[in-house]
Amino acid sequence: MSNATTASPLVLRPSEITPKDRGGGVRTYPLVRSGIGATAFINGITEFDPGCAVPLHYHNCEESVMLLEGEAIATIDGIEQRVEPGDTTFIPAGIHHFFRNTSATAKMRIFWVYGSIDADRTLVATGETRRIDDEHGGR
Repeated sequence: MSNATTASPLVLRPSEITPKDRGGGVRTYPLVRSGIGATAFINGITEFDPGCAVPLHYHNCEESVMLLEGEAIATIDGIEQRVEPGDTTFIPAGIHHFFRNTSATAKMRIFWVYGSIDADRTLVATGETRRIDDEHGGR
């Protein structure tokens, strides 16, 4: 066992975390983040109300997304694909993408991982860029 880090190990429970309201029926539960000592990656869970989506965007680092619950369409680099619970994506840096809840009645939940604590999101429509940690209150 190594003592090379100053961060403490944790068990993070989404049921004990107040989600960050991102507007438009989308909420994020930030989990591993720089504010708790992460130095290499960040992750969390995002929940979408029926019919909701986030705008088309891209990141400055790799991202992986797993559908945990619900029905979804992933649009990645202009290609729409239906995803089912357990399906996992790999999205290289700079690739335009978004996920949409296709259900009219049930929520959708994704688990995401960014390959950098300095991950950011740039909205394609506006060019606005924000750090993921800042967007989710994670630092």
